[in-house]
Amino acid sequence: MIEERFSMDGRRAGAPGGGGGFGRAFCLILAEAGAEVVAVDIDGGEAETTAALVADAGGVALAIECDVADHAEVEGLSSELAKSGSGVDVLINNAGNSPPSRKVADIPVEEWDDVISVNLRSAFLCSRYLIPLMLGGDDPSIINVASVLGMRGFHPEVISQAGYAASKAGMIGLTLQTAADYGEQGLRANAVAPGWHLGTNLSKRAGNFATPEQEARLQQTIHQRIPLQRASNAEELAPLILYLASSASRFVSGSVLTHDGGWTAI
Repeated sequence: MIEERFSMDGRRAGAPGGGGGFGRAFCLILAEAGAEVVAVDIDGGEAETTAALVADAGGVALAIECDVADHAEVEGLSSELAKSGSGVDVLINNAGNSPPSRKVADIPVEEWDDVISVNLRSAFLCSRYLIPLMLGGDDPSIINVASVLGMRGFHPEVISQAGYAASKAGMIGLTLQTAADYGEQGLRANAVAPGWHLGTNLSKRAGNFATPEQEARLQQTIHQRIPLQRASNAEELAPLILYLASSASRFVSGSVLTHDGGWTAI
C-alpha cells in the first residue's frame, strides 16, 4: 500500500529549526503522516507554536528550546530526548541563518563565523549527539537541509553569500560522510538542496537590498534563470522530506536531491 510506505506511525522525528519556515512545514507533514515530532528552536515560543499547530491538526508534538549551535545545549537536548522517549528515528538538520548579499572581501569576519556556526556547526553537533540515540532503530534517517548555493557559484547580481554557500557545501560533505560512516548500521543520511523558496525568514533576509525596487529586480532575475519560471515554498518542499524520512526511501542514502525548479540544470 502506498500509504504504508510513507507512514510515519510509531516514529519520532527531531527538527532543529522547527519554530518556523521550512522546519514548521516539515513538522506538520511528518505529524500528518503519523510521526511524533520534536520542534527544536532557539526561540522557544516559536517551537511551542509549531507544537500547538501540530496538536490542533490531531498530531503529537513536543517543543524544546535549544541553541543548536551551542555544544552544551545540544548535549542537554540529547539527554532530554533520551529521557522523554525512545530517542529519535529521524533527524532533520534545518537550523539556518542567511546573511546579506555581498562579495567575499566585504563580509565581516563575525558574520562569517555566525553563519558557519548556525548552519553547519549545529548540524554536526546534532548529528554527533543524536546518532547514538538513532542507531539500532528501524531505518533511522538523517536529512540535512543544504542549498543550491552550496553546489555552484552565482553571478553577484543574482546573489553573493559566500558564508552561506560554504556552510551549505559543508552540509553536503557532512551528509556524504555520515552516510558512509553509518550505512553498515542501517542509518541513512541524505541532503536536500532547495533553490529559491518564498515564505521563510531566510528568503526575507537573503538580499537585504536598500530599496523594494532592488529586491524586485532580484526576484525577476532569479525567476528568469529558473526553467520553471517561479519560486517555490516550504509546503512544496515538505513532501520530499517525508519521502526521505519514510520507508519509501529505504535504499536512498548519500544523495543530494535538488528542489530548485531546474535552476542547477542550466
